[in-house]
Amino acid sequence: MNLGIWEILILLLLVLLLFGGKKLPELARGIGKSAKEFKKGLQEEESDEGESSSSGKKS
Repeated sequence: MNLGIWEILILLLLVLLLFGGKKLPELARGIGKSAKEFKKGLQEEESDEGESSSSGKKS
């Protein structure tokens, strides 16, 4: 999917109209927290898989 500058500007304008200027910082904070938790979960999953595979090799 290749978005140009005009498509991005139109999307930002629509988001601004839908949520309003006061809600945008709150929305951005929520998205940031969600992304952080998602990354944390992926890292925990990778470390769990690494531990289980290394313990499997020892047996």
